[in-house]
Amino acid sequence: MQKRIIALLLVVLMVVLSGCAGKTTEPSKTNEGTEAVKTQVIKVAFNQPENHPQYKAMQQFGEKVFERTNGAYKIEIFPNELLGPQRETVELVQTGAIGMSIVANSLVENFNKKFSILGLPYIYDSKEHQNAVFTDDTIVGDLFKSTADNNFIVLTAFHAGARNVYTNKAINTPADLKGLKIRIMESDTNIKMMKYMGGVGTPMGQGEVYTATQSGVIDGGENNELIYANMKHYEVAKVYSYTQHLMIPDLLIINKALYEGMSEEHKAIFNEEIKNATTAEVDLWEVDAEVAKKTAQDNGAQFVYPDIKAFQESVKPLHDELTQDPEFKKLYDAIRAKAETVKK
Repeated sequence: MQKRIIALLLVVLMVVLSGCAGKTTEPSKTNEGTEAVKTQVIKVAFNQPENHPQYKAMQQFGEKVFERTNGAYKIEIFPNELLGPQRETVELVQTGAIGMSIVANSLVENFNKKFSILGLPYIYDSKEHQNAVFTDDTIVGDLFKSTADNNFIVLTAFHAGARNVYTNKAINTPADLKGLKIRIMESDTNIKMMKYMGGVGTPMGQGEVYTATQSGVIDGGENNELIYANMKHYEVAKVYSYTQHLMIPDLLIINKALYEGMSEEHKAIFNEEIKNATTAEVDLWEVDAEVAKKTAQDNGAQFVYPDIKAFQESVKPLHDELTQDPEFKKLYDAIRAKAETVKK
């Protein structure tokens, strides 16, 4: 705990020294060079590189916000964990040291367990279904505001690809996963999910997957095409099976005081443009996923497409378990009902 506090203080110091606080202002100039308005610079923490679809979507968001607010807000994105790991940036947003951060859904679950419903296996039928949920305030509006007592709110949930199993054999049915140790994200839900799917969930850091697979400690992993290609997991796990079991989102959070301090006009612009960015990011992801897939194929990877119905059936007990609470069930039912309104 002491080491974590020290690390957080170092990040805060770096933010302060570099002028990275969410309330930093700078003068915005008119075409004639005269001062027109004070520009509020909002720093955004991000743990991925500049070529990531979410970074690109946030760039578009920033440009639109700057234009539509006449320079009142400028969005500056700091990629590659320059402002610290995701967990620490949540705390920085809470204190107002930075304005916004893109973080894993699982981190926000720590503040409201209902967010776990957004990350259930097979809760979305497609990326279009997921996007329709994330841009529908009647479904996620109250949920996104529910963390306000913790000094931040969720502006949106970004598509983060579909997670699929990769190992050195094709996975076409749950039986094919029997006895296989598959790296998963660290959570009880994911351990149960992999058990229901037929395999053995093995939590470990993403950076350990390559060597663990290479040495036989695990039999493979599960992730989206970008991770599979960018981390060269195709070198140690040659077969990528489209089980499509998870579409866990990443959440854009914003400091509560910063958001509530905006005028109603500016707040409406933020809300509208972040919905546009949420939809645009889905298309950006699709393009990058195809590039990643080709990279993996060019390096000998094989992509297979199992019938996922057996996997969907296998995880139903997990759905039942996590929807015992009536409020959780209400959110779950709203998400599932949205599928009926989305074109496949």
